[in-house]
Amino acid sequence: MTDYWFSASHEQFTPSALIEQAVQAEAAGFDGIGCSDHFQPWFPDGESGNAWVWLGAAGQRTSLPLGTGVTALVHRYHPAVVAQAFITLEELYPGRTFLGVGSGEALNEIACGADWPSTGEQIERMDQALDVITRLWAGETVTADHGWFAVKEAKLHTRAASRPKLYVSAFGPQAAEVAGRYGDGVWTLADPEGVPEILDAYRASRTSAGLPDGRVILHTGIAWAASEEAVIDGARGWRGAQPDSVYKDAIGSPEAIQAQADEDGVDDDALREGFVVSADPDEHIARIREIEGLGADVVCLQNVSGADPEGTIRVYGETVLPALRG
Repeated sequence: MTDYWFSASHEQFTPSALIEQAVQAEAAGFDGIGCSDHFQPWFPDGESGNAWVWLGAAGQRTSLPLGTGVTALVHRYHPAVVAQAFITLEELYPGRTFLGVGSGEALNEIACGADWPSTGEQIERMDQALDVITRLWAGETVTADHGWFAVKEAKLHTRAASRPKLYVSAFGPQAAEVAGRYGDGVWTLADPEGVPEILDAYRASRTSAGLPDGRVILHTGIAWAASEEAVIDGARGWRGAQPDSVYKDAIGSPEAIQAQADEDGVDDDALREGFVVSADPDEHIARIREIEGLGADVVCLQNVSGADPEGTIRVYGETVLPALRG
């Protein structure tokens, strides 16, 4: 059966509000808790709580699998520190922790003083970081110098009984190949045009490495409110997350992200197409079934409802999730 994860939006809500959303999501019947990992939000009046700090607190208030979706390995975080943080979470919450990783977005990296390389170099850096992280998790003492980061006889002195699950984000075949070599699964947006190519590349990589298929995690935003006007008004800031350019180009501020969405003509219809944004629960059910049909083992549903985030969780618990499982 498909799992349905709830994803907490650090870009939109305070950490304390997200803790309550996570508690409500578990009660509503979601199967896991993910969260975004941002330094800046997509829109100027958003939030930007620290994901790792939040996961420690969320683990105390919930009993579900939990982790990031996704943490960028290219700039902001030293890979050895990523390995240390998530093995710590796994020791605290055995069998529950997952690390979702990706190659980053300029929105979060440039503000921290990082450069912004080409897409190919971003993925190469992610590959290098994953090599170090997985070796540290395996108990190795690691020395490596990749220029943009280095480790010298690095070793994790605190270990857990098992390593966290590792899910690798991919928006194209090059990243999907990396995901196949390292990941327990591949994580991508629920885009019907892009998913088939990504899954083909991921599965080919798994086969070449002599590994069994991992999990396929397809991600989308969800928003519900009592009226169509309210649900769109509450989610409109997420227009900025729709253009492909904001994931590739050196666009480094929330204001610039929104300006890019305006320049690209991202309107309310584009928001509805990119995310599941509707006052009709039946629309949510139908759209998520379409996502399942793309090959999802997990559908990760990020709550982007500025109008009624708690109502969105309630409607999913009362109507949407039972219908999907029925």
